[in-house]
Amino acid sequence: MKTTWLKTAIAVAAGALSTQALAAGFALNEQSISGMGTSFAGRSSSADDATTLFGNPAGMSRLKREEVSFGMAAIHANTDIKNTSSFPASGSNDGDMVPFTAVPMGYYVKPLDDKWAVGVGLYVPFGLISDYESGFQGRYFGDYSEVRVITVQPTVSYRFNDQLSIGFGPTINRIDGELQSAVLNAATPGANDGRIKVTGDDTAVGFNLGVLYEFTPHTRLGVTYRSKVDYKLEGKTRVTGVGFGPFAGSYDASLDLETPESLDVSMTHELDDRWTLYGGAMRTRWSRLEEIRIESSGMPAPIVPRVGTIVEEQDWHDTWSYALGAAYKLNKEWTLRTGLAFDQSPTNNTHRSPRIPTGDRTAVSFGLAWNPTDDVTVDLAYSYLWEEQVKTRQTSATRGVYNSTYENSAHGFGAAVSYRF
Repeated sequence: MKTTWLKTAIAVAAGALSTQALAAGFALNEQSISGMGTSFAGRSSSADDATTLFGNPAGMSRLKREEVSFGMAAIHANTDIKNTSSFPASGSNDGDMVPFTAVPMGYYVKPLDDKWAVGVGLYVPFGLISDYESGFQGRYFGDYSEVRVITVQPTVSYRFNDQLSIGFGPTINRIDGELQSAVLNAATPGANDGRIKVTGDDTAVGFNLGVLYEFTPHTRLGVTYRSKVDYKLEGKTRVTGVGFGPFAGSYDASLDLETPESLDVSMTHELDDRWTLYGGAMRTRWSRLEEIRIESSGMPAPIVPRVGTIVEEQDWHDTWSYALGAAYKLNKEWTLRTGLAFDQSPTNNTHRSPRIPTGDRTAVSFGLAWNPTDDVTVDLAYSYLWEEQVKTRQTSATRGVYNSTYENSAHGFGAAVSYRF
């Protein structure tokens, strides 16, 4: 039971580590629809619209007019599960456990003069929903996870001269999550399952810092640093089922979690009046997730031995992501975009589970910008990603055995409208 509590109590951390986000680990990339069209190549150097507030806050210095931008990205994921084996549980392996999911974003930027600009952004940097069917064969290792981080970022930028700009924005981050899993009933293995539901939330502060250097009016380099954020989630664990007997009920739980810092470097080069090229790389410090430490209180000894801290190794590693992209301006009204990206997975074969069945991924994207007037831009984007085939090998004295092979892919759709005053 101790191990069962350990596995389910990490709802807001390991439960978030789903393959279905369009970035590695449990990060989301969808903070800009214009950037989505180039697979986010040039994210810290393009500075084409108000979404630069996230991509590189220094890029606000390039915007000449007050601007507001609102958008939505939608993710449709596909998962094929095969080569399964388990003990003692039987069940189904339908896959496709991620419902059609929407990711909102909104930005406002106001230049104060030729040097200063201010703005505010609302976006979702981390999140997932995964919902396996009720008879999922790997249900003892987790069958439902919902985690999201919503961030508000007030931001300021300053332009020193024609070449150098800087930007800074504190981030106010709200995280909440829910995880559910079945619990093996030792008296009737594979039947009369119990159930554990864990919820938790917290608010914490971080920051984004960016530098933009324009070598020429047509070539610029951007560097963006996004800080780690330390959370202490407070919540409840609810246990139900005949196997828990009189100890079924709700108990206090807490979890410390760090979302990782990242460094994004990219280059934008305008070849001529029609062609623009983008390239970039990002390093994310996923190695911070070495272990999960759960503090529990109020649980009776028959459920969880009274220990101050329970520890589970994760042993994630730092990752690189790379992207190349291009934009072609057909005319004053229409611009086409495309991009290709490669994203490493931070997980490893030892700890990969049905909650984190992720591998290295490749993504291709296409985008379209329509400018019906000088004041309005409509951006549309589509991305398709696919992952390498990965295996899960899970064995537990209290939850049995579940082995499987995952093949994951996802479609991403995005739309945004920007208006300049």
